[in-house]
Amino acid sequence: MDTIRFTLEQNEIPTHWYNVVSDMPNPPSPPLGPDGNPVGPEQLAAIFPMAILEQEMSGERWIPIPEPVREIYRLWRPSPLIRATRLEAALGTPARIYYKNEGVSPAGSHKPNTAVPQAYYNRQAGIKRITTETGAGQWGCSMAFAGQMFGIDVRVYMVKISYQQKPFRRSMMQTWGAEVFASPSNMTQTGRDLLAKDPDNMGSLGFAISEAVEEAASRADTNYALGSVLNHVALHQTIIGQEAKKQFEKAGDWPDVVFAPCGGGSSFAGVAFPFLADNAAGGHKGKPTRLVAVEPASCPSLTKGVYAYDFGDASGFTPLMKMYTLGHDFMPPGIHAGGLRYHGDSPLVSQLYHEGLIEAMSVQQLATFDAGVTFARAEGVIPAPESNHAISAAISEALRCKETGEAKTIFFNLTGHGHFDMAAYDSYFAGELGNFDYPAEAIRASLNHLPKVG
Repeated sequence: MDTIRFTLEQNEIPTHWYNVVSDMPNPPSPPLGPDGNPVGPEQLAAIFPMAILEQEMSGERWIPIPEPVREIYRLWRPSPLIRATRLEAALGTPARIYYKNEGVSPAGSHKPNTAVPQAYYNRQAGIKRITTETGAGQWGCSMAFAGQMFGIDVRVYMVKISYQQKPFRRSMMQTWGAEVFASPSNMTQTGRDLLAKDPDNMGSLGFAISEAVEEAASRADTNYALGSVLNHVALHQTIIGQEAKKQFEKAGDWPDVVFAPCGGGSSFAGVAFPFLADNAAGGHKGKPTRLVAVEPASCPSLTKGVYAYDFGDASGFTPLMKMYTLGHDFMPPGIHAGGLRYHGDSPLVSQLYHEGLIEAMSVQQLATFDAGVTFARAEGVIPAPESNHAISAAISEALRCKETGEAKTIFFNLTGHGHFDMAAYDSYFAGELGNFDYPAEAIRASLNHLPKVG
C-alpha cells in the first residue's frame, strides 16, 4: 500500500517562524500616518502589544515561537500533508496532487496559527480583553478559542451577511466564551453612522475592522487582534509551509506549483512564503516553485486593484498601507467565501506580486463550488468555500497536465473544512448561486476615494 498521508512528530513542530522580509529584494514599504510619515511602534501601542509590533517591524529571518504557543499548537499540529490519489484518478491526470489539511485545528481552519500567539503576547502584556472582526467566522472562532486558552475576554464584530449565513460559526464563538455582534452594529459610532445611511447594510470586513479598532482604541484594558493582512500574521502562518517542506522531503517529492486562497493574504503567505525562501536561493535543486494566490472574481484586489497606499479599514482608523486595493470603501457582494471579501491584500503579498515574485489569478464562485464538490466526492473532505478557490485552481492545473501529459506536482493549502458552511452548499445544489464579476466602473468609483499620499 502506497503512503498517501505524510505526517510529522510533535517534536518536529517548527521552533521558529520564518520572516519573508529577510529574503525580499527590496525593503517593505512602511505604514504611514495621516501626515504621510512612517508610523513607528509607539503610535500603534494603544491597540497592539509591543512584542507583536516588534514582529511587525522585524527584518530578522527567524523569530522564536514561545514554548507556551508550541504547547497549544500540539493540539492539532503538525497538520497532515496528503496526496490526493483519488482526485488524481477521478481527473485522469498524470499530475501528483497534494494538500495540507489545516481543517484539523479545533476551530477548523488555519487561523489559530496566529490567534494563539496573538492571545499569548497580549496576555504577557497584561491585556485581559480583545476586540476583533470576522468575515466567514473562521477568524472569530479562532480568536475565541485562543482567548479561552489564555483567559482573555473576546468581542467579535462579525460581518452581517456572514452573521446571517453562518449561525453555527457564531455558536462556536459563543461556546468558547466570546461575545458576537453583527457588523455594522449599534455598539460603535462607526456602526451607528453606517446604519444611519443604510439600515440594511450587510457589512464588510473593512467596516467590521473599523468597529473593532474604534472600541479597542477607546479602552485602556482592550487591545485589537487582526487575522490577516499584517506582517506578524503572515509570519505566524509560515508554520504551514515549513511543515509542508519537511513532509515533501519525506514524500520524496517537491511542488512545481503552490496554490492558496487569497483574501487578506494570511493562508497564501503561510504556505507560500517558506517556498519563496528556496526560490530566493535559486529554487529547489535549481528549480523555482510557482506560487499562485487565488482570489474571487467578485473581489479581485490583486488582479484588478491598484498598488497604492490605502486604509486597512473603511473608516480610516488604521495606518495607510501600500497594497493592492479596490478602495477602502469597496462594498463586496455577499459571496459565500466570506473570508475573501476584503478590499485589499497583505502589504507583503502585494509587494511580492508587484515585483513579479508570485502570481495571482481569480476564479468565479460557481467554478469554486464545482471544484469543492469534485474534491469532496473523491477525497471525502468537505472544504470551506475559501479553500475551494485553491482547489479550483489545482484542478484546472491538473487538467492542463492531462492535456499536455506533464507529470507536475501540484500542492494546495486546504485552509479549513466546510462543516459550518453547508448552507452555501445547499444554495449551490439548489442552483441559487451565481457568478459575479465586480464591475470595472464600481472599482473605479471606489478607487477615486483613495487617500492622497505624497
